[in-house]
Amino acid sequence: MLKSINLLSVLFLLLFTNACADKNGNEVDPMEEVIPAKYDPSKFVMGVDLSYVNAVEDAGGVYKDENGQVVDPFVYLQKKGANLVRVRLWHTPSWQIPLHGAIKYSHLADVSKTIKRAKAAGMQVNLDLHYSDDWADPQKQQTPKAWQGLSLKLLQDSIYNYTKQVLESLASQNLTPEYIQVGNENNGGMCFPVGQISNNNYTNFASLLKSGIKAVRDFSQTATIKPKIILHVAQLQNAEWWANGVVNNGGVTDFDILGLSHYFIWSEINNNNGVKTTIANLKFKYKKEVMIVETAYPFTSDSNDNYGNIISGQTGAPNYEVSTTGQLNYMKDLCQAVIDGGGKGVMYWEPAWITSTMKDQWGVGSSWENNAFFDYSSKGLPVLDYLTFPYKF
Repeated sequence: MLKSINLLSVLFLLLFTNACADKNGNEVDPMEEVIPAKYDPSKFVMGVDLSYVNAVEDAGGVYKDENGQVVDPFVYLQKKGANLVRVRLWHTPSWQIPLHGAIKYSHLADVSKTIKRAKAAGMQVNLDLHYSDDWADPQKQQTPKAWQGLSLKLLQDSIYNYTKQVLESLASQNLTPEYIQVGNENNGGMCFPVGQISNNNYTNFASLLKSGIKAVRDFSQTATIKPKIILHVAQLQNAEWWANGVVNNGGVTDFDILGLSHYFIWSEINNNNGVKTTIANLKFKYKKEVMIVETAYPFTSDSNDNYGNIISGQTGAPNYEVSTTGQLNYMKDLCQAVIDGGGKGVMYWEPAWITSTMKDQWGVGSSWENNAFFDYSSKGLPVLDYLTFPYKF
């Protein structure tokens, strides 16, 4: 009997070990497990934007822990302390067809896959709706091709129906996000030219925001998970005038969180006291929670491919060097400043956008690999320790 048990145990271990490989055939630690994050997201969000992971893995990218063991990046980052995954959604990114032969990434099917991986790893989700076929940012908010030429009223209806249909599709798969961004870096408005802010006139922009918000609230009436709504502006120095315009000029008040991008290379507020004060003032004035929904910091000025990096050079933020130590210290201090200001979370933008043979509109590889959580041998970096650092609340 004992021999039989031992034989069965050996067979089980062999089968289990052989089954543990990632999609590229690399061996993955069979004992890797999901563990509770140090910070509950209801207390403080430690978010990571993993929108590019599926594309990077398809292009041969591999992720490893600090010891060189191949890992699933979702499980690994949760194990290191991440409690939320942010993921962007484009409407119909047909520009991908010449690059990939089809629309493959950041559309609803790909986003569903990302959310499924995030939830399976024990993390919450922030769904970032761009309301565009391509990148939406302060300078560019291109209306989806399917909606171009529509009147304001028809554009409102399109935003409402699209938002609600996306949420219903996700809910049918048990993939409802806990947070939803109604727009991305909407400094100048959304769905240009109809929803563009002009001469301090927020009327059209506000009406489009309200349509997206109403869709989320209507969905939530019968949903088990009721997503919290985030409105998003880039850079702290823009937050006050933008929030004032949206709330007081546009009359948009039915949202939960004011989300901010904060990158040192574009910020006029590059000290932690300024971060703390800005967040505290916004929270007090508008009675909304505040989060940093995009940030990053480089661990090196070197590149790992021929795709030019967005953040390059030896000069980092004031008082922080461009190094692995500088990256860790910057993120620890930023999180503490956000906490001191009464903020509810920090989300790191694309920490897994390592180099690979992935193609986008501008190059092959990554223009962000020097800001990643993985070094140029794909190993986890010391910066990951900020996710579980014992902050003072």
